[in-house]
Amino acid sequence: MIIIKTPREIEIMRDGGKILARVLKEVAKAIKPDVTTQELDKLAKELVLRLGAKPSFEGYKGYPAGLCTSVNEEIVHGIPSIRKLKEGDIIGLDLGVLYKGYYTDSAITVPVGKVSAEVLRLIEVTKKALEVGVKQVRVGNHIGDIGAAIGHYVEAQGFNVVRNLVGHGVGKHVHEEPQIPNYGKPGTGPEIKVGMTLALEPMVVMGSWQTEQAQDGWTFVTKDKSFAAHFEHTVAVTEKTPRVLTNC
Repeated sequence: MIIIKTPREIEIMRDGGKILARVLKEVAKAIKPDVTTQELDKLAKELVLRLGAKPSFEGYKGYPAGLCTSVNEEIVHGIPSIRKLKEGDIIGLDLGVLYKGYYTDSAITVPVGKVSAEVLRLIEVTKKALEVGVKQVRVGNHIGDIGAAIGHYVEAQGFNVVRNLVGHGVGKHVHEEPQIPNYGKPGTGPEIKVGMTLALEPMVVMGSWQTEQAQDGWTFVTKDKSFAAHFEHTVAVTEKTPRVLTNC
């Protein structure tokens, strides 16, 4: 069942989303060669708690950290460790927060030092794909319109979207209905209605969209080991334009 939120609930989510955005911005500033993903996780958790929220991923279905740190061919759910970042890497930072009983979710991908022009383009295309998807979050559209727009844009740029991982509803729970694929057919899926709160998250790869799960049981990686990028926002459906809840 899709949970419709009241205007008051959306305002609470917006307050939590501001905290989330601020934390991601600060963690991104700390990314440089020789920093460990564990250090980034520690920083994220400290900031979230200091700002009056809680990291929502830690302990969720057994996940052992507050911040997902996915490096290079890792798509999502990378577990922070003593791994040191190096020049030319890229890292996806995926963070959820719980604030006054409501959840928001957001992700960014950040280059470590200088990266190749094509890898930088991967990041830029993925970020733009999220913007393309957000524009489809309009009353009367369908969930399939979001995925169709994202998939069409990404493929036109010469990249691929991951097909077995999806966006989702969010708010009263970390994950809610509906599922939001990053591909599909316009006019399909549930109708978009006022009060829906959706986590859109394009996951884009340089090579094949096929994936496999790492031995840690959490991290999804590209099967061909090509680089992957990931951006995400929590978006509320209003009478007029979509409202992004997880920006500064």
